[in-house]
Amino acid sequence: MDAVVRTPSRLAAPLVHRLFRDPARPPVFSEPVPGLVSWRGARATATPDEVHRTAADLVHLAAERHAAPTAELAPVVDVLARTLLAIAEVDVTDADAVRLGPQDYARRLRGAVQGADRELSPDAAWFHDALLVSVCLHVLHHLVRRSAYLQRQLPGRASRIAQLVDLGDAEAAARHAERPEEDVAFEAEYAEWVARRHGWLTIVGVDFPNAPDRWPLEETYLSLEAEERSGGVGGTEDEQRTVLLADRALEDHDRVLLRGGAGSGKTTLVQWLAVAAAREGSRVPFVLPVRRFAREGFPAPDDFLHAVRHPLADRAPEGWVVRTLLAGRALLLVDGIDEAPEKTRGELRDRLRRLLRVFSGNGCLVTSRPSAVSEGWLSGGGLAEEDFVELSLAPMSRDRVTRFIRDWHSAARLDEQSRSPGPRERERERSTLDEYEQRLLHSVRIYRELRQLATNPLMCGLICALNRDRAGSLPSGRKELYDAALEMLLQRRDPERDVLYADDVRLQQSTRERLLQKLAHAMLEEDASELTRERAVGILDAALPAMPAARAQGDGAKIFRHLLHRTGLLRERSGESVDFVHRTFQDYLAAKEIVARGRFPTLVDHAHQSEWEEVIRMAAAHARPEECAEFLERLLAPAPALRRPQINHRRLMAAACLDHVTELDPAVQRLVHDRTKNLVRPTTELAARGLGWVGPIVLELLPDLGQVPDDRQALLLACTATRVQDDAAIDYLVRLRSRAALPVRTELARGWRHFDTERYAQEIIAHLDPDGLYFPVADTAELAALRELGGRPRIQVAGVMRAEELLAGLLPDQLTHLWLNAELPDTDVSWLSGFPRLRVLRVNPRLPRVRNVPDGVEITA
Repeated sequence: MDAVVRTPSRLAAPLVHRLFRDPARPPVFSEPVPGLVSWRGARATATPDEVHRTAADLVHLAAERHAAPTAELAPVVDVLARTLLAIAEVDVTDADAVRLGPQDYARRLRGAVQGADRELSPDAAWFHDALLVSVCLHVLHHLVRRSAYLQRQLPGRASRIAQLVDLGDAEAAARHAERPEEDVAFEAEYAEWVARRHGWLTIVGVDFPNAPDRWPLEETYLSLEAEERSGGVGGTEDEQRTVLLADRALEDHDRVLLRGGAGSGKTTLVQWLAVAAAREGSRVPFVLPVRRFAREGFPAPDDFLHAVRHPLADRAPEGWVVRTLLAGRALLLVDGIDEAPEKTRGELRDRLRRLLRVFSGNGCLVTSRPSAVSEGWLSGGGLAEEDFVELSLAPMSRDRVTRFIRDWHSAARLDEQSRSPGPRERERERSTLDEYEQRLLHSVRIYRELRQLATNPLMCGLICALNRDRAGSLPSGRKELYDAALEMLLQRRDPERDVLYADDVRLQQSTRERLLQKLAHAMLEEDASELTRERAVGILDAALPAMPAARAQGDGAKIFRHLLHRTGLLRERSGESVDFVHRTFQDYLAAKEIVARGRFPTLVDHAHQSEWEEVIRMAAAHARPEECAEFLERLLAPAPALRRPQINHRRLMAAACLDHVTELDPAVQRLVHDRTKNLVRPTTELAARGLGWVGPIVLELLPDLGQVPDDRQALLLACTATRVQDDAAIDYLVRLRSRAALPVRTELARGWRHFDTERYAQEIIAHLDPDGLYFPVADTAELAALRELGGRPRIQVAGVMRAEELLAGLLPDQLTHLWLNAELPDTDVSWLSGFPRLRVLRVNPRLPRVRNVPDGVEITA
C-alpha cells in the first residue's frame, strides 16, 4: 500500500466546494470564521446526506488511484462522513485550522469521532486516516483561497498549503504516469544489486575454521524493539513509552529519527529495510551512509549514487532518482548522522529537510548515536507534517538475547554440518555446539557482568564467538572482552581457519594492532569515519620506519592490503576508501594509540563532546595509574573557554572513568567525588535519566533518601538510580519502595528491566502498593516473576510478546486492567475472553488497532 494518499486538486476541489458553498455568506472575510460550516438549519452549507455522498465520492476517487481495501469501502465511507460532519462540531476557526495544518487538523477531527477505530480493519483504518489528511489539505486550501484575511494574516501557512497541493498534483501525475522502459529495466537491476549487497550480515567474531565471514541476513536478522516517548511527564501514566518493532517503524511513520548506541543494530536495520523494499518493490531504497558525504554535504538527488560511490552510478538513467522521488516511491536510509563532524550536522539536516519538503511522500529513516543530536533536532520548524518521529532502539530484552544466542548457534551448526566430512564428525561438532549454547545461556542468566554486556547485537555476537572460541571461558569486563576479541581476530583468526599463506606478510598481533591504531587515531583526529585508500597508505608509510618488523615485510600499500584482507577489522568501500567494521573498534584502538603517545591533553580538549565518550573511557582503562590520575585531575580543572553544561559534562566523564580504572590514587578518587557530588542533583527527568550513563559511581554521590521528603525530588533520584545498571542500585531503591506517590511507584516498576529480575521482583516490585499502578512487563521473565508474586490487577505489556506467552503468564483471577503499550504479533485479542475480571483494555493509539475485543471490555486510549 502507498505510504500516502494523493487526490489531485482538479478532482478533489469540486467535491470539497460542495461542503462549503453558502450564497448567504460573503466570499471574503475580514476576521477568523468560527464554526466553518453548519449541516443543519437555515445556515446549513450541506445536509448530512450530501456530506455522506461527498465522502463516498472522495473514497471511491482515492480507491481508484491507490491500493485500498475494496471490500471495506462502505465502512470507510461511513467513518469519513462522520469525520467530515465533525467539522461543524469541533471548536476550531478557519484560522485555527490553517495554523494546525492538514495532519493535525485531521487528528482533531478524528478525535471527535468516538469508536470509529473499532469499525475498521487496520488496513481500512490506515486508508481512511491517509485519505482524511488529503481531504483536510484540500479543505484548508479552499479556506485560504476564499479568505483574504487568512492570506494576509497567515502568509507562510497559506503559501505552504498551496505548495503542498501543487506538489501533490505533480506527484499524483508522476505516480500514475507510465515510467520509461529504461527506468523500469535499471530499477530491476538496482533492486537485485541491493538485495545481493545488503542481504548478508557480517557478525564480528564469527570465525570458525574455514567458515565464511558473512551470513545470510534473513537467517540471522533479529527484529529489535524501539521505544517512542510521548505525552506527559516522566513517571506518570500520561507519559507513554510505546514499544514498537523497529523494522516496522516506517509502516506507521513516513519519517523516523532512530537513536541507538554503538553496536545496537542501526546499520543492520538499514540493511534489512533496504532488502525488504527491494524485494517487495514497494519502495526504491537509497542507502546513504553519512560518512561518505560528511564533508561535502548532503547530496542532491542526481548525485545520490555517486556520493556513496555506488557501482551502478554511471549506468543510472539521467533523472531516474528525481523521477523516483517525485513519484513518492523512494525510501531514504540516512545512516549515521553522528559520523558527520558536529559543525556540519546542522547543514546536513537543513538540506535533508529541504529535500523532503520538495519531494514529500517519500519515506526517510535517519540513524544516530543517542547523544549526537538533540531532541527535536529534525523537527520541521513547527510544521507538523514535516516532523520526524523519534525512536530509540531499546536494549535487547532477555528473551531476545536468548533468541540471538540460539539463532547464532543454529546458524553455526548448519555451517559446520555442511562442511564436516562424515556423520560422526558432524554429530560430534553438533554436540559440542549444543554444549556451548547451553553453557552460555546459563552464564548470561547468572552473571551480572555478562548480562550487562549482552544488550545489543554486536556484543552478543562477540560473546557467542568468544564463548565458542574459548570453550566457555569468557572475560567479564568490556575492556577485557575487546582485548579477547582483538586477540582472536588479529592473532588466531587465520591460523585457526587454516589460512596460512594468503599473502607473504607475517606480523604479530602487537604489530598489527599498532598499525591499526594509527589508522583509527587518524580518523579520530581528522573527525572522519573513513579514510581514502591513499591517505591510509600514507599513514602506514609514515609509521613503518619506526617499526622494523613491519617495514621488513613491505611498503605501506602492501601492509594496507594485508590489514584489509587478513584482520577482519577493516573493510574497503568501492576500492576508494576504508573504514572499520564497527565504530566501537575504531574508538577502542584510537584510545590505545592516544595512551601510547601520551596525548591526554587531546582527550581533555574533547571531553565535553559526546562522540568522544567511548574513547575517553577506554583511554582511562588503558592508562597507567599516574597517567590516569593526572588525566582525571585535568578533566576536573577550570575551563574558562567552555560553557557550564560542557564543564559539567567533562566532570561527569571523570566520574564515569572510575568504573573502568583498575588502579588509582585514593586522593584522586576523593577529588572526583568532591568535584562531582553537586552535579548529581538533577532538576529535570531528562537530566536525571542522563546521569545513568555515569555508572555505579553515581550511587555514591546521590543524596541520602531519608533526607528527601519531597516526592518530586524522590522521582528524579529514582529516574537516575533505575538507570545505573548495577545491582547496588537495588539497595538504594529499596528506600523508595514505600513511597505512596504514583509517579515514584511507576518509575520503580519500570526499572526492573535493568536488573536481575528475580531479585528486583522480591525486593522492589513485591512491596509496591498496586493501587492505580500498572506493572510493566517487557519479557517473559518479568511476566513469570510477576506471576510468582501472585499477579497484579493492572498490567502494562511493555515488550513484544505473543498471545500464548501472555496467556501463560497472566493470572485470569487477578487481571482487571490491561494496557497494551507494545506491538502484538497478532492483533486478534479474542484470547482475552479467558480473563473474566478484565474490565478495561487500554491500547496505545500509535499501535495497530486490535480486533475481536470480548464483550464487556471497555477500550480506552
